[in-house]
Amino acid sequence: MKQRVHRFFSLVLAAVFTLAFSASAWAADVVILHTNDIHCGVEDNAGVARLSQYKKDLKKQGFAVLLVDAGDAVQGAPIGKLSKGESLVNIMNAIGFDFLIPGNHEFDYGMEQFFKLNALQKTHYSSCNFTDLRTGKQPLMTFKIIEAGGHKLGFVGVTTPETLTSSTPKYFQDEKGQFIYGFSEDETGERLYAAIQKAVDGAKAQGAEYVILVGHLGMDGSVQRWSSTTVAENTTGILAIIDGHSHEKYENRAAKNKDGKDVLITQTGTKMQTVGKLVLHDDGTLTSTLETKETLPAPDKKILKVIEKENKKFEPILKQPVGESLVDLQERDPATGQRRVRSQETNMGDFVADAFRAVLNTDVSVVNGGSLRNTIKKGVFTYQDLLTSFPFGNMSAAVEVTGQKLLDALEVGAKDYPEENGGFLQVSGMTYTIDATIPSTVEMDAQGRFVGVKGEYRVRDVMIGGKPIDLAKTYTVGGTTYVLKDGGNGMVMFKGAKLIDDGSLTDVDMIMEFVQNHKNAKIGEEYADWKGQGRITIIE
Repeated sequence: MKQRVHRFFSLVLAAVFTLAFSASAWAADVVILHTNDIHCGVEDNAGVARLSQYKKDLKKQGFAVLLVDAGDAVQGAPIGKLSKGESLVNIMNAIGFDFLIPGNHEFDYGMEQFFKLNALQKTHYSSCNFTDLRTGKQPLMTFKIIEAGGHKLGFVGVTTPETLTSSTPKYFQDEKGQFIYGFSEDETGERLYAAIQKAVDGAKAQGAEYVILVGHLGMDGSVQRWSSTTVAENTTGILAIIDGHSHEKYENRAAKNKDGKDVLITQTGTKMQTVGKLVLHDDGTLTSTLETKETLPAPDKKILKVIEKENKKFEPILKQPVGESLVDLQERDPATGQRRVRSQETNMGDFVADAFRAVLNTDVSVVNGGSLRNTIKKGVFTYQDLLTSFPFGNMSAAVEVTGQKLLDALEVGAKDYPEENGGFLQVSGMTYTIDATIPSTVEMDAQGRFVGVKGEYRVRDVMIGGKPIDLAKTYTVGGTTYVLKDGGNGMVMFKGAKLIDDGSLTDVDMIMEFVQNHKNAKIGEEYADWKGQGRITIIE
């Protein structure tokens, strides 16, 4: 009898424990794991396989877990370029994302491929400000309601209007050069704020208790009126912003919204440097942390196999040796990791600009720093190394332009110094000085395109072939179609210029040609100083 009574109470206690656990799980904290700017770095740093296992472990512990990405996942390394982003979609589908937005580089393979990638994603992209100007409608979802932990959460996606110039401008234009797609851009930021507010209000109208903005906006180095901080200050109803674009790491950069309420902003860096963990507690409060390789579990073996399968598709071509470098070609400060190529001269900038000038046989060449993405290490380098360093597949171009237009381009490149600017110009065949004591007076239009310089130029002492630049003289300029033909980074001063080369080689093929036929397959000691050869002088 005692045994039956004891067994009865044991069963009751077990039932009570089960109910308590179930209630706790239902009202449990919602864990929102987040990534941004993966740039194909699925095996870098923390790696996506650890992220996948972490997601599984948290779910086993009874947490409601969601996974979101804030853009720029499918571009940035050979696996992305050679598959036009599809390998990355396969990997992300295997992990299982709940909310995705396009960053500016999701569009780098053209609009047809972008919409194909969107269709291939099990969770389709969302962006409240991406608009088909022909119809005035949004081609993507503007927000998504997800139920988790007993709550309705609203996720709103937003893509930086900088996309019009930081991806390839012609992808958003018709055959006449008129924009047929837009991102709610204007010169005040008000159109963007209105688009976001409409989506936030829409999510709340559909029952969202909390709204989280997943934005590819950025802070430092981003256009201020479109930055995540400014967006927070000009909207209401957003609890937190999961950010991307500027490759920064912060757990909580606090901002105040229009009503004076706190908005938490978080970002994970780039190439899986960290995994974001945003915890929404049942009382509506938030905790934000960044998990590293050291704090995450061992990789998910299933995802490792998926990555291996995708890599093997391109292994033979990637392993082909191209040449040998006697020095490290740097796009970053080796001590701080800062992307110096976007604000100052580097030996990689010198080398690439030399390649364009030599192969295209022009007076000078200009290369936007944002197109140089990874150090080429000392030693033998392969086709994969080049594709990793130059992932955009930019095509060559050469034009005839006046000295004035060339000066204007240098001024646009220098306008944000000392902040990063993807349009900062590395050069060959010329030297120039940036006087940073002079405030930039460059004027750009609502689409981020060059309009003019209303004050004193901060670029001066421009020398071409050892002689001062002649603003009325015509020079031949080598570079990429992105800058010299398509107006990338707002460089529309080159539009309509006489083309003497129009896409004969990709940037990677250009560099292979330079190394193998101009440098005897060796990159030499002339590039030994990582800070370059003194082509760009800066007055602080």
